[in-house]
Amino acid sequence: MLPSALEHVQEIAGAGDRSLAIFLDYDGTLTPIVSHPDKAFLSDSMRQTLQALAMRASLAVLSGRDLDDVRKRVAIDGIVYAGSHGFDIAGPRRLRRQQATKFLPALDAAEKELREKLAGITGALIERKRFSLAAHYRNVNESYFPELDRAVSEVAARHRELRTMEGKKVYELLPNTDWDKGKAVRWLLENLDLEHGKVRPIYIGDDRTDEDAFRALGQCGTGILVSEQPRSTAAHYALKNPAEVERFLQELIEMTKLE
Repeated sequence: MLPSALEHVQEIAGAGDRSLAIFLDYDGTLTPIVSHPDKAFLSDSMRQTLQALAMRASLAVLSGRDLDDVRKRVAIDGIVYAGSHGFDIAGPRRLRRQQATKFLPALDAAEKELREKLAGITGALIERKRFSLAAHYRNVNESYFPELDRAVSEVAARHRELRTMEGKKVYELLPNTDWDKGKAVRWLLENLDLEHGKVRPIYIGDDRTDEDAFRALGQCGTGILVSEQPRSTAAHYALKNPAEVERFLQELIEMTKLE
């Protein structure tokens, strides 16, 4: 079982001569997992916490959501946003990267096919982001799971330029290229001039895609898994839920006030 990040805040933040670079997932990390993606709103207190943190640290939100969607939901100026699991990045000082525009026609075709195949499954939700395609089944009866799994597999088999990834009650189709949240974090550290010993990177996330970021940081930073249950992970510490994430971030803020 991983140690609680709340009990090791000072150790995670490191010495006072090091600045912090905080990378955060959105769903399940800043907001609870909900029945429908549209209902995942950032609380006022969490937004205030992030605003205060952004004044004391480099801050980025990396989400599986579309870039414009996550930027609108967080609504804090001057920080970095990465949508579609890091395939679409935007930030201050004209920071911009779109990793996989050549895959857009394949995603368009896969979306059309998957919508047709899942049209008869009650509760199935197709969510198109610019650089990925999600099939949510949180509200689908378990008896339909095999049919849904088969439909996703068939569409993926016809589009080898896409890869399948499974998350919490969701299948996603993404560009089949060597890019993920971990690569996005490393790119951001380099391009924001944060890749040196005076910066302490911290990544907080709850899903399988966040494991790429935990591994990318390795020993040069800290990965914090958000999960109620123990599981195999490359993270160093754990927090149980978004409420604990907020407490942890608030403690980081208090520490930076004292420096």
